Amino acid sequence: MKLLYLNGPNLNLLGTREPGVYGKATLADIESLVRQRAARSGVEIDFRQSNLEGELVTWIQQARGQFDGIVLNAAAYTHTSIALRDAISAVGLPTIEIHLSNVHAREEFRHRSLIAPVCRGQITGFGVNSYLLALEAFIIDNGDK
Repeated sequence: MKLLYLNGPNLNLLGTREPGVYGKATLADIESLVRQRAARSGVEIDFRQSNLEGELVTWIQQARGQFDGIVLNAAAYTHTSIALRDAISAVGLPTIEIHLSNVHAREEFRHRSLIAPVCRGQITGFGVNSYLLALEAFIIDNGDK
C-alpha cells in the first residue's frame, strides 16, 4: 500500500507555531514517526507540505493511479477550499481528513469543514497521533479487503 500525506499552509511552522495548540513536534518529527510506523506494516509513504492551495490540488489530482489513499491535513484550507473538495471528489481516492487540534473546540469558523463530506472520515484533536491514527485506519481497512 502507498499513501500520500499532504499538509497545508503553516504546517511547516509546527514546533514553534502556537505550541499550546499544535504541540512541540515539528512536521519533520511527525513525518519520521509516520514513516517508522508505516515501515513496520510495509506501507510506503510520500509526505509533502505546501502553503499553496493550487499545489495541493495538483498533488491530489496526480495521486490517482499512484497512491492507494490520501491523508490530508488541509489546515486553514479545510474551511475555505472548494477546490480541494472538488479535487478529492474527482480523484475518488479514499481520503482521511486530519487535524492536530480539536477544531470543534476552537473558533466557530473552524467548526465547518468543506472537505469532510467527500472524505472517508475525519480524525481531529489527537495531536501527532492524528497522523498515526489515519495510517492505522488505512492499514486496518486494507486488511479487511
